[in-house]
Amino acid sequence: MITIRIVQRTKALSDGLYPIFLRVTKNRRSKYYKTPFSSEISEWSASTGTFNKKKENYFQYNRLLIKIKDRAYQVASEIDIQNPDYTLEDFDKLYRITFNPVKNDVFAFFDEIVDEMTFAGRIGNAKSYKDTKTSVQIFHKGKKLSFREINSTFLSKYDSFLRSRGGTDGGVGVKMRAIRALFNKAIERGLIKESLYPFKSYKISGLRGKGFKRALDFEEIMRIINVDLSNHPHLIDTRNYFVFSFYTRGMNFADMMCLEWKDIEANVIYYTRAKTKGNFSIAIMPPVRDILNYYRINGYGNKYVFPLLFRENYNPTQLADRKHKMLGIYNKKLKELADICEITKNVSSYVARHSFANCLKQKGIATDVISESLGHQNLTVTQSYLKELDTQIVDKALEVLL
Repeated sequence: MITIRIVQRTKALSDGLYPIFLRVTKNRRSKYYKTPFSSEISEWSASTGTFNKKKENYFQYNRLLIKIKDRAYQVASEIDIQNPDYTLEDFDKLYRITFNPVKNDVFAFFDEIVDEMTFAGRIGNAKSYKDTKTSVQIFHKGKKLSFREINSTFLSKYDSFLRSRGGTDGGVGVKMRAIRALFNKAIERGLIKESLYPFKSYKISGLRGKGFKRALDFEEIMRIINVDLSNHPHLIDTRNYFVFSFYTRGMNFADMMCLEWKDIEANVIYYTRAKTKGNFSIAIMPPVRDILNYYRINGYGNKYVFPLLFRENYNPTQLADRKHKMLGIYNKKLKELADICEITKNVSSYVARHSFANCLKQKGIATDVISESLGHQNLTVTQSYLKELDTQIVDKALEVLL
């Protein structure tokens, strides 16, 4: 008799979390199949093989775990009908073939990953994979595509195809990184051999956007902070969001939108950055304190700090749609605010983060401190980041030639 369970392994990963596996046991022997999940021990219920309520998005994750178990039961039922004396190796072979993307094609595996990302609430990632799949389908002009067909030649031709349609280095890089991630997931799950990996020949490290990061200097930041908006009351929220982001180390719009009052304790804001999952504790500066006090009176009166989410029960897709809508409005009003402040630079939501780093650099703050403030993994990232920002020092040096 075969036994199928979802289990948490006892050996932690490098991030301190414990991986979740599908365990199939027959005749006292077991095989383990990796799932896309990991968690703290306290977030897992071993008796039921499910996440408990301590795990964020536990309901969606458990639905996907049920789907994974159902697949295994489906394979077990099919093989039992054909051969009641089947072995664990027989099950393993049929299970891997049945759900092998090499057989089911790249597009099917794209769909699988999109489903996983959607269930996990990672709507932005799901959209990136879905958009890449659609683009590859248009290029390939076929209903099926195997991993074996995607070699360096295929990628070079796809690169040319994207550029012929107006693609830039940045845009091409987004698509290529999605394909590379798909290969890595397939290899990690034992679905394809590493020898099929095409990115040893086709390099995407150079495919980075060529646009410069835009940043304001400290004087321009002060203009925004001190501007009189008595004749432009519709821009008060916009100014508040920008100033709040600047003084919270460049907190991005998505994290601001989801910031809750419970994340604020005494003189510190605690939050996890959605993009990198990095944890931040930020001292509340006087301008931030004033903004928080303002929204205790002028907010929606729900659990969120800012009046951007008027309900508390958005599902991941609705939340992503709301973010997209409100970010568009915010960026449009930022341009109006910049005009009033006589700032000619193109100001968008990310300029607050870039400006925070730029102003620290202008004030002579050490790069390692700036790196820590931004939550970068290493100094190399920060050095590259800063290199694209303020050029005033270099411009000043060139004046000696005049």
